[in-house]
Amino acid sequence: MMMQQVMHKGELLGCIIPANFSQPGIHFFTPNDFSQQVAYMNHPIGKLIEPHVHNLILRQVHYTQEVLFIRKGKLRVDFYDNQQKYLESHIIGAGDVILLASGGHGFEVLEEVEMFEVKQGPYAGEGDKTRFAGIDARQVKLVE
Repeated sequence: MMMQQVMHKGELLGCIIPANFSQPGIHFFTPNDFSQQVAYMNHPIGKLIEPHVHNLILRQVHYTQEVLFIRKGKLRVDFYDNQQKYLESHIIGAGDVILLASGGHGFEVLEEVEMFEVKQGPYAGEGDKTRFAGIDARQVKLVE
């Protein structure tokens, strides 16, 4: 199964990488200008990745982008535009990875979930996000 992009008016809201995604080599899912970079790597035995350090580069991050790694369970992801208008929902499960790049998002746990979240820091506490009322289950527009 291939990666699925969630788009709205030409803007990438999210990128869902299914657990069974597989391609040889290195495959980046994000454009070079994203503040959060996500790549998949599949290398054969014996492949050498040269040792390296990362250079000090000042970066400016305007919006938080986050990546969720679903370890166990099932989660419904609800996507909203920047004006907090509900757009659509997707279900992700164990082994799936999702980049939340822009717009708004909310979740409903459908099966007990264990997941990792990776995002830029430092964390700004409640100043980092604006909470708003989401949809209820009757309003869900599920995209498969």
